[in-house]
Amino acid sequence: MNAYIFPGQGAQFSGMGLDLYENSPLAQELFEKANDILGFHITDIMFEGSAEDLKETKVTQPAIFLHSVILAKTLGDSFKPDMVAGHSLGEFSALVAAGALTFEDGLKLVSQRAQAMQKACELQSSTMAAVLGLADDIVENICADTEGIVVAANYNCPGQLVISGDVEAINKACEALKDAGARRALVLPVGGAFHSPLMEPAREELAAAIENTTFSKPNCPIYQNVAASAITDENEIKANLILQLTAPVRWTQSVQQMIMDGASHFTEVGPGKVLQGLVKKIHRDAKTASATLESNA
Repeated sequence: MNAYIFPGQGAQFSGMGLDLYENSPLAQELFEKANDILGFHITDIMFEGSAEDLKETKVTQPAIFLHSVILAKTLGDSFKPDMVAGHSLGEFSALVAAGALTFEDGLKLVSQRAQAMQKACELQSSTMAAVLGLADDIVENICADTEGIVVAANYNCPGQLVISGDVEAINKACEALKDAGARRALVLPVGGAFHSPLMEPAREELAAAIENTTFSKPNCPIYQNVAASAITDENEIKANLILQLTAPVRWTQSVQQMIMDGASHFTEVGPGKVLQGLVKKIHRDAKTASATLESNA
């Protein structure tokens, strides 16, 4: 069975999407529509902006979403997913690709999500840290024992977990994790504590927007970050999407479940190859590939 997976924040690069724009009339039309919806020329930043320009949250999230979704749409009849999943932001790309959300509504929600997260980040000094080489339960226990707000945020693959919280608690937890034998406990260059209770203001803001958006039954199951299981019900999809901002990304568990449900080939749709690497670490024998415009040839 074919699983299509969609990357999240951090996969952006300067020049992203330019090949699609130049080689596909459909892509060109969708990019121009995106400029109109967003009210600024995101294509200029994607195609010509610096890495610094692309790091701004209000740009990063729509840029990755657009790259992924427009690439999926240019694949035409060759895009036949049996199941989809997206890492954090990538869940929105997956929902549009699977027909649960329109392109326009998906982009509007992603833009609102980015701005809501940016605002939440500015309310309190917070960050995230990558933890390598420790079992999940050890990381969870240390987070629970650390004073302040610090939680497991991204279960990326066995032995690789990202924690999220207020700066002081993250620093304390990193020291404790190193003492417990972590190979690395490294604070990440991010602007806030994504997928933690500190995103509650953003969750509330996004919840209203999601509730007012029409969702359709997807063409195939989506394995959502919160549930790590196959979801096809529109109301469940909405509820999980609202919970996603303050709940952990259960990527390891999602991929494991997809494999149990018959996934044998994972195609990453969007910038970068990070998810393919994670899939291989979760299940060494899984076949992985990148979607390319040429797939339509």
